[in-house]
Amino acid sequence: MDHRDHSDVVDLFVIGGGINGCGIARDAAGRGLSVELAEMNDLASATSSASTKLFHGGLRYLEYFEIRLVREALIERETLLKAMPHISWPMRFVLPYHKDMRFEGSTPTSKILNVVMPWMKGRRPAWLIRFGLFLYDNLGGRQILKGTTSLNLAGTPEGTPLQDRFETAYEYSDCWIEDSRLVVLNARDAQARGARINVRTKVVAAQQVDGLWHVTLEDTDTKERRDVRARLLVNAGGPWVEDVIRNQVRVNATEGVRLVRGSHIVTRKLYDHDKCYFFQGTDGRIIFMIPYETDFTLIGTTDAEHDDVSKKPECTPEEQSYLVDFASKYLKTPVTTDDIVWTYSGVRPLYDDGATSATAATRDYVLKMNETAGAPMLNIFGGKITTYRKLAEAAMEKIEPFFANVGKPWTAGAPMPGGDFPVDGVADLTVQLAKQYPFLTTRWSSRMVKAYGLDAFDVLGDATIETDLGRNFGFNLTEREANWLIQNEFARTAEDVVWRRSKLGLRMTAPEIKSLDEWMALNAPAQASTSQSDLWKGSQ
Repeated sequence: MDHRDHSDVVDLFVIGGGINGCGIARDAAGRGLSVELAEMNDLASATSSASTKLFHGGLRYLEYFEIRLVREALIERETLLKAMPHISWPMRFVLPYHKDMRFEGSTPTSKILNVVMPWMKGRRPAWLIRFGLFLYDNLGGRQILKGTTSLNLAGTPEGTPLQDRFETAYEYSDCWIEDSRLVVLNARDAQARGARINVRTKVVAAQQVDGLWHVTLEDTDTKERRDVRARLLVNAGGPWVEDVIRNQVRVNATEGVRLVRGSHIVTRKLYDHDKCYFFQGTDGRIIFMIPYETDFTLIGTTDAEHDDVSKKPECTPEEQSYLVDFASKYLKTPVTTDDIVWTYSGVRPLYDDGATSATAATRDYVLKMNETAGAPMLNIFGGKITTYRKLAEAAMEKIEPFFANVGKPWTAGAPMPGGDFPVDGVADLTVQLAKQYPFLTTRWSSRMVKAYGLDAFDVLGDATIETDLGRNFGFNLTEREANWLIQNEFARTAEDVVWRRSKLGLRMTAPEIKSLDEWMALNAPAQASTSQSDLWKGSQ
């Protein structure tokens, strides 16, 4: 039975347009369920656009013995890489070693070593790092990513930015991911498979009536309200998951979230190669230093308690100082707060496992089905961006018993929109795009491919000269591209475009962004409404 019929009752209603909500919507729609999703702001407007932007196993989680989580994430890196080579790519990470590096004091590993090797006084021995990297290389298997190597830093590009006391390093592999674009591509694919995606639509209330959920939605722009009926409710509210349970749905649940703020800084470019650094602090914490958007360097992250979900997370002056001081302990030329060009911060909704510190709280996901209201509701706690697809599959395992003839798992190996080309095919695709559109500069064609992949040809369409693309708002963001983002990627404002569909906000001037926002205000609502309603009608 295909559940997408003419009934006004949907199978799944998903609250939350972050990576978990959009991932579940995509998986469910692809299995034949009718799906509707509501996001109160823009897609990926909270946690899912504020990550460190890595598909990684989580090397430090090995110290907490989270072997299942690490193994699952390591396997997922290459599964995801193959599905979206335009927005994800392999990166090498340089881990400089020094004898004074220490554990975070509360880890199980540190507690064991403090007993059996008390003379180390909390320091990480080199053999333990090598053993951890051996596990990292072999727990999940590798076909694409290179394994760990040792590196003599003297006279090398990797050693040039570092202080001379760092003589050796280990180099291992993980992957970059454009986090907010990942969310949008999941939403696009869900919509293409029949799901209805609503942005700037708040769930005001949800109540069970005769075994069905009656969900009241409010358009946050027009304040218009409408009701949707659903057989099962998925609460993927991220930081608001507990708020949804208590205030919108009003059911009893014992589970809770621990809100942990992670802040990042973006500085001027600090070094001239394309590898990342993994820095270990004397306090036991770690940070990454990553090449970012060609001309910048990304440094993060912090772990700080964030008690009030209604308070917008911001990278505080204290966090900025902490990050620049941390990085400066490694660098020959200290970085200062004057080098910061942008900051961002997000709240991670970790499952509250009673851990003693924000750093020690589990990054694993917990899924809880609640039927106390008389209709099923699945609450999503925790998770990390690398395991979002596996989380969606785990969610479907809990959802499947409530429906007949649900399709089998299918997302492993299924390319994301624009991503159906070889993992190493970005360079060739960039050449093809530049050949078909000779007016593109090298940087412009590269940006288009790394944002849209094969869809870059659809964005540019029948243009033969640059002026065919309409107005240029700045840094080659054209009217045609902005129109495409409205029609295909749920964009409504300049902020959506320059900070989540891209990072052009780092390059465009304030007047340019203001001009774009004024244009979006005139063009986005009508076009987006037409595009959404036409596609929804076609899926019925």
